[in-house]
Amino acid sequence: MRILLALCTGLRHGDIESLRVSDIDFENNYVTIKSKKTRKSMSSRPVPIPIKEELKKYVSGLGPEQEKIFNVRFSQNRWEKICQKIGLTDLKFHVLRKTFSLILAQNGVTQNLLEHSCPGLTNKVYTNGDPVLRHAGGLIREGNIR
Repeated sequence: MRILLALCTGLRHGDIESLRVSDIDFENNYVTIKSKKTRKSMSSRPVPIPIKEELKKYVSGLGPEQEKIFNVRFSQNRWEKICQKIGLTDLKFHVLRKTFSLILAQNGVTQNLLEHSCPGLTNKVYTNGDPVLRHAGGLIREGNIR
């Protein structure tokens, strides 16, 4: 679920970890939280309907008193084990955010959803990325990778 959220919302790892059930507007397909990094309220982020449906299933399995979406921290060690299992040992979690940003850039969306202070930062760090990532972003956008 964390991976889907990172790929489809561009949220940072820390923001995903602090996500609460009350941060999700299932009716309007949005997630709204306060950024752990910038300490600012983030704009509402759209959640694609298929991801919203998966998130709704996930949340329905939580205990009634559970406020946070994830009670167990997603450690670097756990991420590395997942990457080893799929054969991508050098993959960093932040690449999911970069992939999201490349898809945004290919669709002409600005830096607002990435919470950057200026377009130059978004362009420098994300959209001028690795050609392999750019190609992968295109494949995901076209629905060729699931």
